[in-house]
Order: sequence, then structure tokens, then C-alpha cells
Amino acid sequence: MAVGARSGRDEPEERPDRLERPEDAVDGGAGNPEHTDGTDDTVDGDGAPPPQRSFWKELPLLIGIALLLALLIKTFLVQAFSIPSDSMQDTLQRGDRVLVDKLTPWFGSEPERGEVVVFHDPAQWLAGEPTPDPNVFQKVLSFIGLMPSAEEKDLIKRVIAVGGDTVECQKGGPVKVNGKALQEESYIYPGNTPCDDKPFGPLKVPADHIWVMGDHRQNSYDSRWHQDDVTKGFVPNDKVVGRAVVVAWPVTRWSTLPIPDTFDQPGIGNQAAAAAVGLAPAAAGLAGAVPVVLWRRRRLTAGHTAR
Repeated sequence: MAVGARSGRDEPEERPDRLERPEDAVDGGAGNPEHTDGTDDTVDGDGAPPPQRSFWKELPLLIGIALLLALLIKTFLVQAFSIPSDSMQDTLQRGDRVLVDKLTPWFGSEPERGEVVVFHDPAQWLAGEPTPDPNVFQKVLSFIGLMPSAEEKDLIKRVIAVGGDTVECQKGGPVKVNGKALQEESYIYPGNTPCDDKPFGPLKVPADHIWVMGDHRQNSYDSRWHQDDVTKGFVPNDKVVGRAVVVAWPVTRWSTLPIPDTFDQPGIGNQAAAAAVGLAPAAAGLAGAVPVVLWRRRRLTAGHTAR
């Protein structure tokens, strides 16, 4: 019996695997030496980390998006313009860069008295003026709005009167809009007269047009000098690119371009239009009040009848 004699079962004893323990199943195999930190290094199903795109492959896409945004901003929001002359001194100096708001005209806004506006040449005002010949790089930057346009023939002046206004200026006198004299000392070039070199008027500004003048009156070929043109010196509103709001460059000249206080004086606006604007809220209030009064009277009548 000594040969082959042993105690217990002949089959090896079955032991539960470590991964079959409940606590190991819950913690994701924390006891497994291959998962000492309890994290899973794999991201996708095959265990390989996701590929990362090279920065140089993404760079053209980033540049394309930036150029597209710049083009959209130039087309619909703001655009930079360079001041090529002295006609708007001292408000603007030759070489200044201004930012022009192009957004508000999309919502039906029209030029207002006192604004500094950029507009396309309405009737060959710039005929004979030399046009710079930019290189290809400058053309690209101008197209996307990162540089002022050098080829477009645009002008920048101050709006003095709008459609429906009567404007005039006699030699030795001030500019008058609807009979109100403008106090222009805050923006006219020092030593200039309002119009002694070219008196005009009185003139009635047609609807949807503006009358413009430079702040450097004795060095500005503005509406006064184009009364014999097809537009009679008036600029159509649809030629206006937008309002200049900020002097952006050089940084030492940074400033905003607000409307001077003289254009806010009482009575300067078209009186008929002002009366219509004043009557509009009252008419609207009356129209809204009538149904309420009738409804209330009907309720009261019904209440008395029920009693």
C-alpha cells in the first residue's frame, strides 16, 4: 500500500481566480500588477492612442479662417481708411487711419448732421487726382481689410445738412441749417472762415442726399465746389460707405469722432419731421387707449345689467 498511497483527492484543488473575486470585479482589477494606477491607457477600441494632427497641417486652416473672418468684418462691420489730404484738419491729419462703421447702414441708418462720413466719389470729384499703385501684397491686405484701400476713390467729409434741410452760408457769416447758425469753432481749422472762399445758398437738400463740407474750409473741395455737377454738390445716401468713428493710427492720435454739440441745438432739425415724430407717440397712445376704454365701458354696462 506504500506505493501510490496519498491522503486526500487525486485531482488538484480548484482555487478561485483573483479576477473572479467580487472586489476585483468592482475596482477593475486593482490587484492586477499590470494596472497599478487603476487607469486605462487605451483610448479607442484597438488600444492605440488617437493620432494627433501636425501643427503645420493645421496652420493653413487657421490662416484661412482668420482671412475669412477679416473679409467678413471688412464687408459688414468696420473698414480702415487712410486720410490722403489735409481737407479735414485739424480733426484728421494726413496719414491718419480711421475705422469706419459699416454695420449700421445695413439696418437702415442714414447719415446724420455732424457725422464724419466716408463716401464713394459721387460725380468725378476726384478726377485728375493721382491714384497710388500698390503692390500685390498691399492689394491682398486691402482686399481683406487689413490695410486701407489704395485704389478705391473715396472721400471723407463732415455731414452739414441732410435731406429736407435748407443750408446756406453768406460771405462773412456762419453756416446756417434751417435758419440756425452753426457754432463751428470746435472743429473748423484755426484761422479758417466758414465759407468766405465759396459762399452758397440757400439750398434745399433733396431727399436721400447730404451736403458735406471739410473742416479745413479753405483747403477742401467739398459740396460747395460741385454745384455745377450732375448731383448739384449733394451726395446720395447710397454712396455713403459708413461713419468714421475712431482714429486708430497712429496710436498717439487715438481718439473718437463724436458729433459736435452745435448740431444738437434746438430747432436745427426739420420742423415738420420733428412735429410728426412728436405726434407719433401721442397718436399711438390714443389708438391703444380707445379699445381699452370701450372694453371697460362694456364691462360696466354688463355688470349693471346683471344686477
